[in-house]
Amino acid sequence: MTKLKLILSVLVFAIFSTSFSTAVLAATSDSITVYSTRKEHLIKPLFDAFTSNTGIEVKYLTGNGGALIERIKLEGKRTKADMFITVDAGNLWYAASQNLFQQVKSEIINNNIPDHLRDPEGFWTGLSVRARTIIYSTERVDPTELSTYQDLADKKWKGRLCLRTSKKVYTKSLVASLIYHDGQKTTTDVVKGWVDNLAATPNAEDNHVMSAILAGQCDVGIVNTYYFGRLQAEKPNVALKLFWANQGSTGTHVNISGAGVTKHSSNKENSIKLLEFLSSIEAQKIYVDLNKEYPASQKLKADNLIAQWGDFNQDKMNLSVAGKNQADAVALMQREGYR
Repeated sequence: MTKLKLILSVLVFAIFSTSFSTAVLAATSDSITVYSTRKEHLIKPLFDAFTSNTGIEVKYLTGNGGALIERIKLEGKRTKADMFITVDAGNLWYAASQNLFQQVKSEIINNNIPDHLRDPEGFWTGLSVRARTIIYSTERVDPTELSTYQDLADKKWKGRLCLRTSKKVYTKSLVASLIYHDGQKTTTDVVKGWVDNLAATPNAEDNHVMSAILAGQCDVGIVNTYYFGRLQAEKPNVALKLFWANQGSTGTHVNISGAGVTKHSSNKENSIKLLEFLSSIEAQKIYVDLNKEYPASQKLKADNLIAQWGDFNQDKMNLSVAGKNQADAVALMQREGYR
């Protein structure tokens, strides 16, 4: 897409977006405007709770992450966005690299959210956690066969592996983390092994990976845990189970939804209040209940359903690395034919 076409597409999105409340145009000094890639049903309860606690109204626009980032860039100092909420540390890192965030120094956030889930320079913070780990058929796989992401490249998984497409940011971040831990050469061998072991063309969604395993098309895959949580809530006896990858080494790869206060926020003080609230125990409970995600705060335990999956060691790599290594991850996957 040319730069002109990209600008035109963003302008069209800005004009015709139906998710944007027109009340934003009449925002007062006490209100905050949030641009979010998270869907309305996942953010509105959080904003309602914040407003109930503080009296500060939150307006919001939901949409595609790339389009919202370009919109904020085009709006510049005139942007109505006080905060940008998105998923995946790679997206947060990219937004920060485009100079869209301002640094926030908050002891409340620092006390609530672990270091590895926050930008080292304070431009963004994680707010909820999703682990990306191995999922397997309980009918065809002995869990003693499983161990690491790297082991899924072993020939014993030939024709038994399903993966999500390399185009998705979650895949990019996982491979970026492998590059960080193992280096380019070893990660290249792993990705090549994954491709050789695929039972089918990579899937567009994690739900498709789980469906393929249930249909017998493959036996193992890699998914974000909250997708399995949603499925298990509907079908408690589903013949799938999670396996915590890399527990004897780096820990299971985790990612986040998160947010930052925009550089040109017109209401920085209240925006920081909202960010601090989103890191609080009250807000973290809402995240967990709504989407079967893990709390980013270590002060709160997971809910009853996901607690049944057991404890696991997280990869403590600072998630800014997922963004810094993303271009290398994409290039590596393209070279090895991971579509």
